[in-house]
Amino acid sequence: MMLLTRREREALRESFRPKRIRILFVGEAPSVCGRFFYFTNSGLYSAMRDVFKAANPCINDDNFLGLFAASGCYLTDLYPKPVEHLDTKSRRRARVTGEQLLSEKLIRLRPDKTAPVLRAIVSHVANAASRARWRGEIIELPYAGRWRHHRAEFVKALEPTINELFRSHRPESLRRYVESSDQNESSLYGDA
Repeated sequence: MMLLTRREREALRESFRPKRIRILFVGEAPSVCGRFFYFTNSGLYSAMRDVFKAANPCINDDNFLGLFAASGCYLTDLYPKPVEHLDTKSRRRARVTGEQLLSEKLIRLRPDKTAPVLRAIVSHVANAASRARWRGEIIELPYAGRWRHHRAEFVKALEPTINELFRSHRPESLRRYVESSDQNESSLYGDA
C-alpha cells in the first residue's frame, strides 16, 4: 500500500471539497497504516459508499467520490495526525487539541450539518461547534468498523439522512457531474 505524505493526503482531500458543504463528516484522525477515505482504501470509504449505494443502486466505485462531493458531502479529521497508536491519555489530549482545529474548519467551511463518524468524538465535535458558534445539526453515527455488523449499523443510521439529501437537494453541481459522466440523471436520483 502506498503511503501518502500529509501534504499529499490533504491535497487529495481538498480536490473533493464541494463549494457548499451540506454534511461535513468528521473522522478522528488519519490512519497510521495509510488507509484513507479519498484514496478509496479504508473501511469508512466502503461503508459510506454502501450507504450511498443503498440510497441509489447506480452508485459504484467509479462514480462514488464525485457524487459524494457533488452532493455536498466532505470528510475531514478532528486531529491531523494518526492517533490509534497513542495511549488513552495522549489520544484524549489529541482530541481536545483537535477541537480548536475543527472549530476553525467549521468557521471556514460553514457546513449545514456535521456527522462525527465515531461516537467517542461527538463531544469534541460539539465543543468545536460551540467554539465556532456554529449552530447546525450534529448527526451521531456509530463507528463503521471492520466488522459487518458495525458497518450494517452505520448504514442503517446514516441511510435516512442520505435519502433525504437525495430527495431534497438536486444541486446544480450534481447535475453537472451527471452530465459530464455517462450516468443517467433520473437513475441517479431514483426517478427511473
